[in-house]
Amino acid sequence: MTTALRRYPVLVALCIAALFMIVPFLIVAVNAVKSPSEYAQNGPLSLPEGLYLDGLKDFWERVDYTQKLVNSLLISGAVAVLAVVLSVLNAYAIGIGRIKGRTWVLAFFVLANMLPQEALVYPIYYLSKEAGLYDTRLSVIIVFTVIQAAFGTYLLSSVLGQFPREIIEAARIDGANKWQILWRIVVPVSRPTLGVLLVFFFIWTWNEFLLPLVMLISNDNQTVSVALGVLQGQRLMDATMTNAAALLGVLPALVFFLVFQRTLTRGIAVGAVK
Repeated sequence: MTTALRRYPVLVALCIAALFMIVPFLIVAVNAVKSPSEYAQNGPLSLPEGLYLDGLKDFWERVDYTQKLVNSLLISGAVAVLAVVLSVLNAYAIGIGRIKGRTWVLAFFVLANMLPQEALVYPIYYLSKEAGLYDTRLSVIIVFTVIQAAFGTYLLSSVLGQFPREIIEAARIDGANKWQILWRIVVPVSRPTLGVLLVFFFIWTWNEFLLPLVMLISNDNQTVSVALGVLQGQRLMDATMTNAAALLGVLPALVFFLVFQRTLTRGIAVGAVK
């Protein structure tokens, strides 16, 4: 009975936290389907009297949302997959391979995660210009793959450092080489953790604004977040279109999160058990 009573404050706190996260999204969704006159007359907290979709349609056409969505999906998806693969390879060498200077290598990856993006803007801009990759989606994919892989390497190195050595030795006795040990033993066992990293890398890259703003100046190459920022700066939108833009900006990432929710939950649960 005492244990049950102790759980109620935690449950109440979680419900309050959920409300703080859900209510703003619901307000944005409701205001996105209001007409400008209805919004001006009844305010942002009133329920819509009908379904007004012109704000969503106008924003979609004004920014060419289809192209921006494809760009964001391509960049975020490529970065998520490539960063996970690069993180696995790095962490396998550091955590299981036990390379020399392991502590210094991990310190380097920690430092890479601590650097603000503002300090990287000019060097990345200059290098992309010299390499002929400026204003290409490939340049952004390369940059964010390296940035996300720095965090993934640091995290996976600590995980693989605790990998049972008996399994590795048994595989070696059976004649497995390093690549077979990695792809047939280490990766399947670490799949829940890799799934968590994949979800995080996708969402983090989707929400990036500064570097894509600097690196992607062509309208055909811009991402959803850049399109939202540029259009907001033009001050050509009413309140309804602003909410429609916010809704369309966050909705794909939210759908991706819900689709992979089980993967995320399973990965966190496995990490807690370990």
